Amino acid sequence: MTDAAELKRRTAQLLAAHPPATTDRLDFLRARFDAGLAWVHYPEGLGGLGAARSLQAVVDAELEAAGAPDNDPRRNGIGLGMAAPTILKYGTDEQKQRFLRPLWTGEEVWCQLFSEPGAGSDLAGLGTRAVQEGDGWVVNGQKVWTSSAHNARWAILIARTDPDVPKHAGITYFLCDMTDPGVDVRPLRQITGEAEFNEVFLTDVRIPDSRRLGEIGDGWRVAQTTLNNERVAIGGMRLPREGGMIGPVSKTWRERPELRTHDLHQRLLKLWVEAEVARLTGERLRQQLALGQPGPEGAGMKLAFARLNQEISGLEVELRGEEGLLYDDWTMRRPELVDFTGRDAGYRYLRSKGNSIEGGTSEVLLNIVAERVLGLPSEPRTDKDVAWKDLAR
Repeated sequence: MTDAAELKRRTAQLLAAHPPATTDRLDFLRARFDAGLAWVHYPEGLGGLGAARSLQAVVDAELEAAGAPDNDPRRNGIGLGMAAPTILKYGTDEQKQRFLRPLWTGEEVWCQLFSEPGAGSDLAGLGTRAVQEGDGWVVNGQKVWTSSAHNARWAILIARTDPDVPKHAGITYFLCDMTDPGVDVRPLRQITGEAEFNEVFLTDVRIPDSRRLGEIGDGWRVAQTTLNNERVAIGGMRLPREGGMIGPVSKTWRERPELRTHDLHQRLLKLWVEAEVARLTGERLRQQLALGQPGPEGAGMKLAFARLNQEISGLEVELRGEEGLLYDDWTMRRPELVDFTGRDAGYRYLRSKGNSIEGGTSEVLLNIVAERVLGLPSEPRTDKDVAWKDLAR
């Protein structure tokens, strides 16, 4: 059984064979993956050693102390947090071998083709069609709010393959090459001035059946793995104390005593405690995960993340007064990542408005917590047994 001592020994071997100071960054990351030190809880041969998930911190600490490069996880958050665990659970051996290594090293960035103009909160109502032709599928439709599509090589895609059955039953899950003919990515400019999101048009895109993930018509069940991991990735990321949005406002409070008032002090104390509780709850949730497959509990973490970010950023703008109304740059850009803590207070305030929408709206997540975590009665749904083609749209 792999323990902390064994992981330290293996990490030392990696560093000795590939000194970070003299090894190309990508070569080092590939060697780390091959040594099973990328995701220690993944199976051997797929970047892991079948160890306890909590032991990843041991490896990370040793490598950080040695000055080793990381895989820039924020740049490929969808790949690492959503695509990888779904491929691990449902992928064929060939799919796992093909996709997991370049995904982890960051050679191939991923995006998520789920939401549509008419299927956001009601994701199962999606209308993008995939029609089987020969040994592949032809896909037509539109997706929206696609983070990082302008940087992505691959996408996780769900499409309707059978309109004659109820909406949850007629969906299939695919891996889509974003460089294929017929994939058109267009920017969506946000309130921040940037276009980190996109809309994606799919016109006669051909996907071989070898890039189908899971069984035909079983896409909704496969997608639940993705969505549960998404909520943990967004709301349960590993942070140090005062990491995330609470850090900048706490720093301002300590360094700018002239801005302080009694009311702001009370609000900051309350939010600091709530942020620390959320951080520790996220750590406990991560320790409970088995093989990287979380359940609906991640919805609660994502809810807390969205609310706290919005309240904390609002407090920061108030604390800074007129300075809080400043904004550094309205230039239309298509960034590679979202940088909450590296920008100014105005950016944090505006960008956090999307936190209660992206990754599942807070209203939908409240229903998930109520029904799937607390076991409360489900809301009445009249469309569960109606064929998708017969639904009012």
